Amino acid sequence: QVQLVESGGGLVQPGGSLRLSCAASGTISRINTMGWYRQAPGKERELVATISSGGSTNYADSVKGRFTISNDNAKNTVDLQMNSLKPEDTAVYYCYAHLRVFTALVYRDYWGQGTQVTVSS
Repeated sequence: QVQLVESGGGLVQPGGSLRLSCAASGTISRINTMGWYRQAPGKERELVATISSGGSTNYADSVKGRFTISNDNAKNTVDLQMNSLKPEDTAVYYCYAHLRVFTALVYRDYWGQGTQVTVSS
């Protein structure tokens, strides 16, 4: 019913930039929050940043001042601009959405397939 499709991952040198994009599609009634999580090898999945439909943002301390999240409610998209990338930012980045479909009364979480971001010289 719902698909989250990410794009924009890749290999970048330390100090470089990447922009991740995610588009949600399907029988979506309303999106409450979209965002990004990441999972590095051997570690648990962690929050990177989220943004509500009203524009409120939340960032992990490790990315504050370097990453910027933005969304387009009309297009059901969320972007993550990542600057000053560090090797420790290397991970699989997952798009996330908390939304309700037309056939449901409650909101639930949906995840994308993930996109690899590697920061290395």
